[in-house]
Amino acid sequence: MKSTLKKLLPFAVVGVISGATTVGAIQYFGHGSNNGDQSFFTTSAPNTTFAGMNTGAVGDDFVKAAKTTVPAVVTIKNYQSRTASRATEQDLFDYFFGDPFGGRGQQRQKQQQAPDNMPSGMGSGVIISPDGYIISNNHVVAGANKLEVVLSNKKSYIATLVGTDPNTDISLLKIEEKGLPYLNFANSDNIDVGQWVLAVGNPLGLNSTVTAGIVSAKGRGIGILGSQGKASNPIESFIQTDAAINPGNSGGALVNTNGELIGINSAIQSTTGYYQGYGFAVPSNLARKIVEDIKKFGIVQRGFLGVSSLDLSNDQQVQAYNKQFKTNIKAGSGVYVTGFGDNSGAEDAGLKKGDIITKVDNYDITDFADLSMSIGSKRPGDKVVVTYSRNGKESTANVTLRDQKGGTSTRTKADLSVTEKIGAEFDPLNERFKTEYGLNSGVVTKNVSEGGEMAKIGIVDNYIIIEVNGKPVNSQKDIENILNKYQGNVQVKFVDDYGRMYTKGFKMP
Repeated sequence: MKSTLKKLLPFAVVGVISGATTVGAIQYFGHGSNNGDQSFFTTSAPNTTFAGMNTGAVGDDFVKAAKTTVPAVVTIKNYQSRTASRATEQDLFDYFFGDPFGGRGQQRQKQQQAPDNMPSGMGSGVIISPDGYIISNNHVVAGANKLEVVLSNKKSYIATLVGTDPNTDISLLKIEEKGLPYLNFANSDNIDVGQWVLAVGNPLGLNSTVTAGIVSAKGRGIGILGSQGKASNPIESFIQTDAAINPGNSGGALVNTNGELIGINSAIQSTTGYYQGYGFAVPSNLARKIVEDIKKFGIVQRGFLGVSSLDLSNDQQVQAYNKQFKTNIKAGSGVYVTGFGDNSGAEDAGLKKGDIITKVDNYDITDFADLSMSIGSKRPGDKVVVTYSRNGKESTANVTLRDQKGGTSTRTKADLSVTEKIGAEFDPLNERFKTEYGLNSGVVTKNVSEGGEMAKIGIVDNYIIIEVNGKPVNSQKDIENILNKYQGNVQVKFVDDYGRMYTKGFKMP
């Protein structure tokens, strides 16, 4: 026994010395700090923050944000009759997420058309007030004749569509309930690239899914809103994130670690139609302005500079412009003024063709996405300070923004023209076409607005309207005369692009 103890004694002594050394080192290097990152054996100064691997703290932030956000994110089910709209689930899927079937998506849709009692599309939404207002994407609700909202606790409601804006892909819905959990809007101008964010929604039928990532970029324009002609004046200045976003996430929340809303998830950039690391959200500042307009005025109040422009950051656009107009404009930063519209506030303020816009108020303008965001979040009558470069010299101009008709005041639905109210414009049908198809009257639809009354009854661009309220129509003026100051149900007789004839109606807004 004594022999054994003698053999073990050296190891025990070494262990005691080693332990004492370790404790002494920790006490020496960590003295005076309970919050330092001990793995670095250093004491943090009072004003120092670490971007290191403090995963415990980040995890706590994620848990708090998730608990705040999940109850306020809902599922939205879009029901459509089979003849009501061609904006089916597969169309929307292809539009915002790409066609993973290599161009076979439309064929697949025809073979697997949803019954009338089944939703033809599903997305997400965010409750933004305790009395039931919900923000989502325009493409989530497009073409619906019924919208069902399902809360995270599985309670279900039929929602009223308050309004939509295809130019920003934002929609506002309302359910009749009180005391609902909701999210507060954060100032999206204050977010930073590299900031942690959470995406919350219902991807691929998986309710209340939370994914984490960072802000990968700001002010992204990806050309998605105007690519199918649905948005006449698209505003694209997306927040890009690598938080996983998939079909079904559309309309869901992008939040910071405080659980505050910084964006509405809208689309992904993908070759497969599924997550590949690039998700895009409408900034909360823009989304908030849109829903405030819809709620207060019934329509979106949009201010315009009144300029046509060239994005100098886009090399290909600059090359094409130089080739077309035999110019020698250099690519770079800013937006080059190529001309002016009618009743242009910018022209009246002194801007000229060839000026390069570099700033609006305190917002730097590096590309067209910056310009569309800075102006698109304003209303007619708002004044902005435009900084521009002319012949290398920087100047400023005070510009009063106007609407597309040159007005500087806000409007309500009552102020809209007939074509604005019903959401379409019309061209005369030529006599040769009438003769060939045996028609005595008709106008061709154009600029049909998603969410408009014409779109709701299944009318899209290039359909033929034959009669309105039983009266033949041959011009836009005919339709305006029939519906001007009209109240009540409107009956529309029309022909689709397959030659099928329908009679449908809506209540005049």
